[in-house]
Amino acid sequence: MVSEREKTLVAALDLGTTSSRCILFDRAGQPRGIGRRDHRQIMPEPGLVEHDPIEIVNNIWPMVADALAEAGARVSDLAAIGITNQRETAVVWDRTTGQPIHNAIVWQDTRTAAICDALTRAGHAEMIKERTGLPVATYFSGPKVEWLLDNVPGARDRAESGKLMFGTIDTWCIWNLTGGIHGGLHLTDVTNASRTMLFDLKRLDWDPELLELMRIPASILPETRSSSEIYGSATGPLQGVPIAGVLGDQQAALFGHAGFEPGAVKNTYGTGCFALLNTGTRAVTSTHGLITTVAYQLPGRPATYCLEGSVAVAGALVQWLRDNLGLIATSAEVETLARTVPDNGGVYFVPAFSGLFAPHWRSDARGLIAGLTAFANKGHLARAALEATAWQTREVLEAMCADSGTALNELRVDGGMVQNDLLMQIQADVLGVPVVRPRVAETTALGAAYAAGLAVGFWRSMDDLLSQWAEDKRWKPAIDSAVRADEYEHWKQAVERTLGWTQPTAVQRA
Repeated sequence: MVSEREKTLVAALDLGTTSSRCILFDRAGQPRGIGRRDHRQIMPEPGLVEHDPIEIVNNIWPMVADALAEAGARVSDLAAIGITNQRETAVVWDRTTGQPIHNAIVWQDTRTAAICDALTRAGHAEMIKERTGLPVATYFSGPKVEWLLDNVPGARDRAESGKLMFGTIDTWCIWNLTGGIHGGLHLTDVTNASRTMLFDLKRLDWDPELLELMRIPASILPETRSSSEIYGSATGPLQGVPIAGVLGDQQAALFGHAGFEPGAVKNTYGTGCFALLNTGTRAVTSTHGLITTVAYQLPGRPATYCLEGSVAVAGALVQWLRDNLGLIATSAEVETLARTVPDNGGVYFVPAFSGLFAPHWRSDARGLIAGLTAFANKGHLARAALEATAWQTREVLEAMCADSGTALNELRVDGGMVQNDLLMQIQADVLGVPVVRPRVAETTALGAAYAAGLAVGFWRSMDDLLSQWAEDKRWKPAIDSAVRADEYEHWKQAVERTLGWTQPTAVQRA
């Protein structure tokens, strides 16, 4: 039996939108082993995005095994497991059989547009935002659960008789890792709960009125816990390893940046793009189209809150260029292709594939390529795709500065796209402030590891974590402010032309 002091690694399970990864971190916060598995993107119709929950949970042990092999480690070397996850994706399953009643409905999915429209038309939007910090939008889990209970035959009756369970991806995987139908733990943390549109931000508990509004039985909901505590132990191949940290992916990235003080801001570039600003123990209500959400909570302490701006499509646009158009063979090639031209050639790409998120919140928007002439080529399309991520980020950060009354001095970045040096330079040019990449770019997984490691004493304090953050590279603005302003005006014109392309289908609500 290996003693606690001999344990040398913390495992982070990063359960993302297009793939899952296990990354093992040592006491210096350095990655020592990585395992990865992709999962299918199931798109039955335009606007519908699903995942197979069983595929996701079945991928966990193989990728952990790969990470252990790369690190030359064993399960007995693991002090704890931390989990971070795509947040709003909803799973409903049978508590007796453990089988999902339907594929998971992914955060990008827009099938609940009619439900959300009905809530707004009925006058509930202001109350929902006041309670939850969230706008009424297809993004969030609550309407997805309502849709599942109404559209899967027999689901509502089964839910009301206590036979079903709901959870986001963290909840689904924790339940399976801790035994499933044989005593699995049904829980989530406050960061994931705060993304459901069912959770009272101030009371840090499920809201009975919102549950009644969306006709969701309280019995299907998980227990809510802090973000860093020992929830229980894993079974199966990971037998006995404590599961001790849970954070939604964007909150985990802020935690991994050691963004513990009010005013800390980060932006993550993944499938989507997400900026978070720490507002301390005060939940700041946004008047500029942002989300108010829980950043994290440590045991026995008040919750820390943040403002968030969410962009639906960032890295997903590069994947679209690769998979749907065949312009590139690998995602990394987008930078090479974009460097074949000196600018965008007048082309602007607004990737509103699932509507527009912050600060617009328009589910009726659809994607648009504007400014095309016979001069434009595939290099201009690639550059416009990178610029789309940068411009959307600027919109979000401008709203963030307006809500918080603070100016942006620099932007700390993380996520898969930060390895694209051209994108990072474009981002600095678009914002007019430096962009800074940390030495450990796997910030989301690191945040989950930090939360779990703190809970078991692998790291002693948050000061330990602060001391580990280090800068890798910095990009400074390199364009004239007049050029920046002119380009931004063209971007905003393109955004305006995406609006009003679809209308929500009418829905009858009981």
